[in-house]
Amino acid sequence: MTTTTDLVSYEDALASYDPVMGLEVHVELGTKTKMFCGCSTALGADPNTQTCPVCLGLPGALPVMNKTGVESAIKIGLALNCEIAEWCRFARKNYFYPDMPKNFQTSQYDEPIAFNGYLDVQLEDGTTFRVEIERAHMEEDTGKSTHVGGATGRIHGALHSLLDYNRAGIPLIEIVTKPIVGAGERAPEVAKAYVRELRELIRALGVSEARMEMGQMRCDVNLSLMPKDADKFGTRSETKNVNSLRSVERAVRFEIQRHAAVLGDGGTVIQETRHFHEDTGTTTSGRTKEEAEDYRYFPEPDLVPVAPSREWVEEIRASLPELPLVRRNRLREEWGISATDMQAILNAGALDPIVATIDAGADAAAARKWWMGELARSANESGKALDELAITPAQVARVAELVSKGDLNDKLARQVIEGVLAGEGTPDEVVDKRGLKVVSDEGALTAAVDEAIAGNPGVADKIRGGKVAAAGALVGAVMKATRGQADAARVKELILQKLGVSEG
Repeated sequence: MTTTTDLVSYEDALASYDPVMGLEVHVELGTKTKMFCGCSTALGADPNTQTCPVCLGLPGALPVMNKTGVESAIKIGLALNCEIAEWCRFARKNYFYPDMPKNFQTSQYDEPIAFNGYLDVQLEDGTTFRVEIERAHMEEDTGKSTHVGGATGRIHGALHSLLDYNRAGIPLIEIVTKPIVGAGERAPEVAKAYVRELRELIRALGVSEARMEMGQMRCDVNLSLMPKDADKFGTRSETKNVNSLRSVERAVRFEIQRHAAVLGDGGTVIQETRHFHEDTGTTTSGRTKEEAEDYRYFPEPDLVPVAPSREWVEEIRASLPELPLVRRNRLREEWGISATDMQAILNAGALDPIVATIDAGADAAAARKWWMGELARSANESGKALDELAITPAQVARVAELVSKGDLNDKLARQVIEGVLAGEGTPDEVVDKRGLKVVSDEGALTAAVDEAIAGNPGVADKIRGGKVAAAGALVGAVMKATRGQADAARVKELILQKLGVSEG
């Protein structure tokens, strides 16, 4: 096993080798029942309470296909620009593992429901990279093993293991890319961008929440290195069940460096599965990787073939929503922002909150300003995602409206947002409780301006002498006197009027 001390630098690895990637993404579909039985898929139930003879693989139990699962698979295939099979069938993938109650997985092998597609993804600098899709096929999830008593939570060193079969039989779609070549030094970035774009697409289709942290979407990262002058792929490793965008990127980078170190020392890369460790960003060996023939695939005798009519496929195609890349390009054009700005919005997870805030009545610039400014800062400080903050897009739109009407300035608006996030109520309730409205009474403003001028005669003389910039000091004095609740622009106008000086 290669440890972190054995790695070569990333730059040296790329100087000698070209990375070749293959990404296999498993998506748990959001159906109400399992793929081949009527058991519930709801989260949070007590272990082994959502099982039946079918998903437990008891003798004589016969599976029945979930139509919604098939429809979701077709939606995903169409959105990935795939061909949809006119006829396909399920197969039994045979291997033993404790969380596989049947000792085989019902999957698809040489006849997937969707194949030969592609997904265009945008990188950080706005360039587009096309990832070719080999196939998207239907299968079922396994149960869950909990290893008790060991330091790592893995089976090695555990005292015993507990098995929960509630998840066994939940419908999965596995999306497999063709070998991704040509990414070069940007391979980690391409992998991350692909998984992110795929996640956004899955969510847009409404077939899964695709929450990686909850295991609803998982990525297996296959990687090999090819010497610069070679025309044959190297031996691959497969890092299993990577469950965050950042981890996908880190896993690719680490494996590139590890492979290069092994090959550079004259060693041989072992075809194996590996585990990714979030805390260190490293991978460790799992088990020697099987080939397809090791699984002894054969057609599932208890399920009829799947033969979606062309009419049904076209109905599904017509029902597809606007896809994420098309939507982002449209919004970017409507908002008049750069590709870099849009990428920053995506990275912050702010796109949907911004759109919802605009839908609630705010203009685009104001919505972007608050979500990418004050709210992004609050999210970072609290360690939360933007959509987890205790404020709704409608409330942000109300804050923007109060600013546009002149009832709040930016400083006061930040205090209102702070109050809403602290649970003090709606924006209007926070304004009333904290007394945060802008002072708009001309008499009160004039009095405060007169007091500032009288208290700073030297500054007033400079302004009369033509140094208009010096007015900032008097504006500051008025803002202090009004606890920041005056309109700074109006205050400056009054100061210049009082001193007989024009802005220009």
